[in-house]
Amino acid sequence: MSVHAIRPIVEVMSHVLFISITFWGMQALRTDNWIKKHHIPQARVLIIFLTIAIGYLVSSFFMDILFFSHNIQYLT
Repeated sequence: MSVHAIRPIVEVMSHVLFISITFWGMQALRTDNWIKKHHIPQARVLIIFLTIAIGYLVSSFFMDILFFSHNIQYLT
């Protein structure tokens, strides 16, 4: 397998890992005060979307650092 075939697999696994870690971390927040009464489903959807967005951004950051550091040898 070439590097081009492995990269998408690594990225998907990284995204899933960081989204899971973000969801675990978001559960520590006290969102009781932010939620209006009878709006619990909307709050759950918001938490899920925030989790996906933050997890994706963190994963993309680490993937960029990983692949940029791998390509640093070609700068010279």
